[in-house]
Amino acid sequence: MKKSYRIVSEDGVAPPSELEAMIEGFAKEREEGKPKLLPEGVRLQDFYAYMPQHQYLFVPTRELWPAGAVNGRLKPVDSGRKNKDGKTAYISPSAWLDRNRPVEQMTWSPGYPQLIHNALIDDGGWIERENVTCFNLYREPTIEPGDPNRATMWIDLVKKVYPHDWQHIVRWFAQRVQQPDVKINHALVLGGSPLIGKDTMIEPLKYAIGPWNFKEVNPGQMLGRFNGFVKCVVLRISEAHDLGDVNRFTFYEHMKTYIVTPPDTIRVDEKNLREHAVINVCGILFTTNHKTDGIYLPPDDRRHYIAWSPLKQDDFDQNYWGQIWSWYEAEGFRNVVAYLQTLDLSNFNPKAPPLKTPAFWDIVNASRPTEQAELEDVLDSIGRPDAITLERLISAASGTEIGEWLKDRKNRRATPHKLEACGYTPVRNTDANDGLWKISGKRQVVYAKSELPVPEQVKAARSV
Repeated sequence: MKKSYRIVSEDGVAPPSELEAMIEGFAKEREEGKPKLLPEGVRLQDFYAYMPQHQYLFVPTRELWPAGAVNGRLKPVDSGRKNKDGKTAYISPSAWLDRNRPVEQMTWSPGYPQLIHNALIDDGGWIERENVTCFNLYREPTIEPGDPNRATMWIDLVKKVYPHDWQHIVRWFAQRVQQPDVKINHALVLGGSPLIGKDTMIEPLKYAIGPWNFKEVNPGQMLGRFNGFVKCVVLRISEAHDLGDVNRFTFYEHMKTYIVTPPDTIRVDEKNLREHAVINVCGILFTTNHKTDGIYLPPDDRRHYIAWSPLKQDDFDQNYWGQIWSWYEAEGFRNVVAYLQTLDLSNFNPKAPPLKTPAFWDIVNASRPTEQAELEDVLDSIGRPDAITLERLISAASGTEIGEWLKDRKNRRATPHKLEACGYTPVRNTDANDGLWKISGKRQVVYAKSELPVPEQVKAARSV
């Protein structure tokens, strides 16, 4: 006897007739003993209803599906109720998910479960709220670790490529593996000639943290609008060079948000998704073949560890690369994962400023504009007073190229930045509405040594 089914929505209103026809088709197949039309690879339990956009999160891929796709892929669901005629009432899969598996928010946060109950994330961090759920997009690595004592081939590679920096590099990698939920407050810069193994050295790290938690971008993408790449444990920025003088400085300022905390959270803007906040835990890894035209670094930077390799391509037997990749695929990846998971990090502080290596100072010196070095010479010639005015600098630099540069009004906006790089900062006159100091009948900006306490800066400014 043919069974009769009727589908009702949550408010009791019958949905479109084609949905009813679909139920009739499923019922007929069951009665005739035919195989199921839909494979078990896509199940109702694979979805959550993401309420802010009224779409449906497919957990295996973390993609959002529209209601029509969910209803077209899955069978209607027993509502647990009967119709007026006593027959089973069905609802669409999307309606069932809205009722039974809703989430109010999405985030990405290592160290938390997939479903974070009774909490929502805001720009400042977590806030408590009863009867709400935040879906955590983070996925843990799945590789099975091997034997940490058999990771020697990889360790030897790191030692060879970076003989003076290998310990810091290995600990930086291990911190990302062992503490993905703890922000490491400095970027790691791996530099050197092409084809010396930088990429090969990094590859096991991807497996150790999960390839989906390792993202790669270029500097141009970092400066773009969309920043979904921050949902990662390691963010690699490759070939950071040829940015131009202005863009290099802009890029340095832009990266502050991503390299260190605060901020504790970052707003993520992705195509076709609502903006949402994620915990700021990504570790920034730069790779570059360029030192003098690479990233910009000021002398007081505390956010970058610079490792630079002395090797060239010819320092390696070309058969070596085939050997290490064969070892990787046989057991090496798993052994390096185990090594990074078990390395002792008791003496490694991820929040401490990194060591300023010789390569760091090479980049700093390459980043100094010519006029800044000349300005340093002028300040040295007048004994680096506690406070200085632009007029005095121009007078001291009379007849030199830097003197002409200082007199050119179009350079006035850049002058405070140049002086700040030389260790001087503007001092505000709190007794004047405009904050300027009146010296010899002219309103002027006074710059004092940045290292002085504010009261001492004001005292020095008054004595000019």
